[in-house]
Amino acid sequence: MIVGGKITSVEAKRNNDAEIKGLDINIAVDDVKATGENVEVYYTYAATYQEGVGSLKITGVLNAKEEPKTAKEIADTWKKDKKLPDVFAEVVLNTVNFTCGTNGTLVVRPVNLSPPMIPPRIQIAKGGAAGKQQ
Repeated sequence: MIVGGKITSVEAKRNNDAEIKGLDINIAVDDVKATGENVEVYYTYAATYQEGVGSLKITGVLNAKEEPKTAKEIADTWKKDKKLPDVFAEVVLNTVNFTCGTNGTLVVRPVNLSPPMIPPRIQIAKGGAAGKQQ
């Protein structure tokens, strides 16, 4: 269960005044650390405005509390495969998406970019591919 987190850096750039034609959002898990029941997930959220108009980058860390056995499994899976268990990954991706989408709205305003709209809830499809609920 996610119990907290913090954004550690933000960066917004407007490269030109061209019309925004679209937005690509990428959420990357950079590292996972577990100690006892505490799990830390380090992430990077990147929104790229198409046609090279601009970008938004937010890095941070989420803090979760899990049963010690579950926390160890999460850390071991990450260490072995650079992957999170599907159920935990859904929670992490949705938390990062919501946190960065809402905070990103404030960050991009001064550089005159449109807010990174928060897409629907993210679900992990069978086989490990990320998908969005329609």
